[in-house]
Amino acid sequence: MRLVFAGTPDAAVPSLQVLAASAHDVVDVITRTDAPVGRKRVLTPSPVATAAEQLGLTVHRTDRLDDAATARIEALRPDLGVIVAYGGLVREPLLSTPRHGWINLHFSLLPAWRGAAPVQRALMAGERETGADVFQLVAGLDAGDVLGQVRYRVPPLATADRVLTDLAHEGAGLLLRVVDEIAAGTAVAVAQTGEPSYAHKLTAEDGRLDWTASAEEIVARWQGTTPEPGAFTTLDSQRVKVLELRPGETAVTLRPGALVGEGRRVLVGTATEPLEIVRVQPAGRGAMSAADWFRGLRTTDPAVGS
Repeated sequence: MRLVFAGTPDAAVPSLQVLAASAHDVVDVITRTDAPVGRKRVLTPSPVATAAEQLGLTVHRTDRLDDAATARIEALRPDLGVIVAYGGLVREPLLSTPRHGWINLHFSLLPAWRGAAPVQRALMAGERETGADVFQLVAGLDAGDVLGQVRYRVPPLATADRVLTDLAHEGAGLLLRVVDEIAAGTAVAVAQTGEPSYAHKLTAEDGRLDWTASAEEIVARWQGTTPEPGAFTTLDSQRVKVLELRPGETAVTLRPGALVGEGRRVLVGTATEPLEIVRVQPAGRGAMSAADWFRGLRTTDPAVGS
């Protein structure tokens, strides 16, 4: 089939690579415009733009799939549109332009976690199983019939970047299988069932760790907000990023937020058992071990969250 592919971040690259290597013809790649990256705000192509150019594919950069984009895609006579984390909406008449419409690879088990941040929200909710679905794109948010699914068991302490990377690769294989089935006329669409939940885009404040919560809840929030927008706490009103966190495995009892050194380890109290803070990044400084950070504190009774 003649495919139009729309995607932007790293998570979409494995799907593009798999489709480009298949028997199908990727006739156009749509991605968002170059964005400022880093402290110097250097305009940088999206990961999908870079991958597409390396593959010798035609790339069009746009932040809106408007009338001009629709006319260009229509002229290509695509059989199928494929979208993976593009970051923009596909509306009519573009939605119906390809002969088989559009399909979307989404990183959750629908109807759970429809929306922008499914992996992060699933981890923050403490879910131990998630997955990826390929579904038929419709006007409603992530509401179309499911054409294929893979399930994924979340490894202990896996953060959002690790889970998303794994799902991006597993989902790419699923996506190709569905595209092949659509081409062969054997694809089976199954309506979503159950109560939907919504994965709203994360804000910086979502990364704040509340030490009065249970250790399990704190770890879940840390997993879901690492590396972006970044899990953090405060000490004397100064922000400290918590880069690595794990169960304390200790008999020590601490009040929520209280810090104590135990050999080379730094423990912090929660509403239940203590956790171990392993690596941090204080404001204005580089990443460091929590033990080095703790030794440099100038207080006799340190506590985070203050």
